[in-house]
Amino acid sequence: MTDVLVLGGTGWLSGRIAEKWTDTGAAVTCLARGRREAPYGATLVVGDRDDPGAYDAVAGRDWDEIVDISSNPAHVASALEALADRTRHWTYISTVSVYATNDEPGADESAELLPLGDPDADEDYGRAKVRAEASVRDSLGFRAAIVRPGLIVGPGDPTDRFGYWVGRFALAGDGDVLTPEATERGAQVIDVDDLAEFVQAIGRERWTGVVNAVGDPVGLDRLLADAREVAGHTGAVVPAADAWLEAHDVAYWAGPRSLPLWLPADMPGFWTRSNTAYRLLGGRLRPVRETLARTLADERERGLDRERRAGLARSDELALLDLLGDRRA
Repeated sequence: MTDVLVLGGTGWLSGRIAEKWTDTGAAVTCLARGRREAPYGATLVVGDRDDPGAYDAVAGRDWDEIVDISSNPAHVASALEALADRTRHWTYISTVSVYATNDEPGADESAELLPLGDPDADEDYGRAKVRAEASVRDSLGFRAAIVRPGLIVGPGDPTDRFGYWVGRFALAGDGDVLTPEATERGAQVIDVDDLAEFVQAIGRERWTGVVNAVGDPVGLDRLLADAREVAGHTGAVVPAADAWLEAHDVAYWAGPRSLPLWLPADMPGFWTRSNTAYRLLGGRLRPVRETLARTLADERERGLDRERRAGLARSDELALLDLLGDRRA
């Protein structure tokens, strides 16, 4: 039997990875703080990675595979110190945010990474992942896979980004929906279950190297049109220019008072990264409309009008639409 340790295993992506491993008959252990249950069939070991003895309960045995998803470089380094010699293979889940620039369409895994600064200073998400990747390479060499996902989407997404659009079109019904001007903008998404399946597969094969786990580039106009059709929206779609949205404090990409997935025009490389290696390794990419339908069902279950981590509240959106209408009158 294959023995797998997932560092985490109770969160959104890490839980899906643990589930994929248990589905194959592996013996899966999840090391987590215990705030949530481990997936069915997996064993939960409670441990806080801020504690010096966090790995004591899992460091006394050998593992076939260890998966780590942490974006905390100190956690990654301490896990490697405790466990690197106890596993045959290690998979680290990084991010495409490690790349230094986003202006080159089609860039692959060889693209330049962000520079590292003072290790004692606070680092942004991308630089933290760069530092964690370096620890993995230094400790494990040719026994590790580094997976760099792009925008992970699908049911259960805690960031509320991708689900905003299909959920908003459904909530609006026959009402107007505010969008950015989507020409020459795009997105590159990967379904959470496709990513989890891929992570399990390369762990099973003990593949080593670095791979972008990203979907095919899709125009934002096409993505929004698909979301609208899936949601059954019959109202008007009202685009606004970048400058107008910025002037009215609407943020790019994510977070409160944003239009999710909307990127500045000078970042074409962010949504067009090469996924050739992912494809060659057998990575699956289900149709985006299928993921939209799955996501809409999840959005309905969670509440279309709930408070969100990303996007505009419907009341704010309607206020902006009123202002935009006054300007155009």
